[in-house]
Amino acid sequence: MAQRLVGLPAPDFTMETALGNGKDFGKVSLSDYKGKWLVLFFYPLDFTFVCPTEIIALSDAYEDFKDLDAEILGVSTDSIHSHRAWINTPRDKNGLGGLNYPLASDILKTTARSYGVLDEEGGVAFRGLFIIDPDGILRYQVVTDMNIGRSVDETLRVLQALQAGGLCPANWRPGEALLQAK
Repeated sequence: MAQRLVGLPAPDFTMETALGNGKDFGKVSLSDYKGKWLVLFFYPLDFTFVCPTEIIALSDAYEDFKDLDAEILGVSTDSIHSHRAWINTPRDKNGLGGLNYPLASDILKTTARSYGVLDEEGGVAFRGLFIIDPDGILRYQVVTDMNIGRSVDETLRVLQALQAGGLCPANWRPGEALLQAK
């Protein structure tokens, strides 16, 4: 059964990471992002076909997110070693060729389960995207089928709408008027 997380404190996590430089490993916790916006996304598996398109697109847009005081963290149930191998594989060979953010390993599947995106039968995560505010409150969640890549432009638009602090109509863009409650 689907679980609503929006408006609630984001589920806590601590995971090992492969850093985007392809050389180093690290560790990350939700508390590391206190005071910043976090775009947390889950994807099914390393070395697949749809996943690199969105992971690379998010990396290519990293400065746009950084300008909005947001960090990005990608998560799958693969190991940090698989992540590092994929980061070090050239893009023309279905690899990532380096990233501007880390990939976390949820090899025990606890984080995917707590965010409600774990396919229990397959043991991998559905495509879930969550935006967590600087106070650790989850403000946006969307979960899609494994075959559908996400839109970086829409993720940026939603982040900007959340930061606008008002009523944003459909198709709202930064700089446009907010709705006034009557």
